Amino acid sequence: MELSKKHFMLISFFIILSSLGIEATKEPPRTGKHFVLIHGSCLGAWSWYKLVTLLKSSGHNVTALDLAASGINPLQANDLQSSFDYFKPLRDFMEALPSHERVILVGHSLGGLAWNIFQDLTLATLLLRPLRLFSDEDLSKQLMLSFENYESVKRVYIISEKDKVARRDLQLWMIERNPPNDVVEIKGSDHMVMMSKPIELWAHLQGIAEKYSYPIF
Repeated sequence: MELSKKHFMLISFFIILSSLGIEATKEPPRTGKHFVLIHGSCLGAWSWYKLVTLLKSSGHNVTALDLAASGINPLQANDLQSSFDYFKPLRDFMEALPSHERVILVGHSLGGLAWNIFQDLTLATLLLRPLRLFSDEDLSKQLMLSFENYESVKRVYIISEKDKVARRDLQLWMIERNPPNDVVEIKGSDHMVMMSKPIELWAHLQGIAEKYSYPIF
């Protein structure tokens, strides 16, 4: 899945996903940054509800969408033939962006099944949906990243200290194998950082957005 040359920065909790985006909300643009929130597996746009409120209250534009067969998206897991179908809402959004617009992508997990780790367990049990598992071969085929575009993206990894899905040693291994521009850690957070430590995440995202903002030529 190759993207056109948009100006964006990526913040990823657990997996670097520089080729993903999501469907725009119906709100008018705001004067702040444009944060695009990408939910993890089995989840949906609903999982960001705490962070969306905090970011919007700070004057930012926020987009959170359901991937295919996730959240309230009408497709079912069995309807997806490959990861290409799963990521279609992301791809459509990114391709529709004006050439001058920059967005900050915030990706969560996209790989870990999130049972028994929610602070908002009642909400999660009502809204979780099954995820079709895709092979490594399929993912490698669909998520092709060019060196030119990938290296042009500023990437920040947020370590979740108390994560029991992507444990700390795994997170450090991923960071070592694919070094980002910066690494920050949220103390006491679990896999669902946006629910367990929303205020801390909100503060970090604003700081990161300011640090890595740059003019468009």
